[in-house]
Amino acid sequence: QGHLVESGGGLEQAGGSLRLSCSASGHTFSSLPMGWFRQAPGKEREFVASISWSGGSIFYGDSVKGRFTISRDNAKITVYLHMNNLKPEDTAVYYCAADPEGSWLSARDWKYWGQGTQVTVSS
Repeated sequence: QGHLVESGGGLEQAGGSLRLSCSASGHTFSSLPMGWFRQAPGKEREFVASISWSGGSIFYGDSVKGRFTISRDNAKITVYLHMNNLKPEDTAVYYCAADPEGSWLSARDWKYWGQGTQVTVSS
């Protein structure tokens, strides 16, 4: 079984930046699409960004376009989420995911998940 471990969350002021990391092990994650989702209290898990194994195909959720950047380092089997110009509405638990089947936009279509890392943005 594969394992995904997120890190880099924390408390940041509005307008600030954070970088999340997702380290993968135990599976051939370097050959799989990976992505980020987030979930705020009382809300459904929301698609944030995804990246193909080569990095050639990248998608972003509408709410983060122009502010967040996803990237990956297959040698380190790590995916990153660079978050700029953070807003209070970005506050959520951020989850790393891998190996989607079907729609990459739906959380239920992803097979592997990390435990999540909290991001809190103060106004």
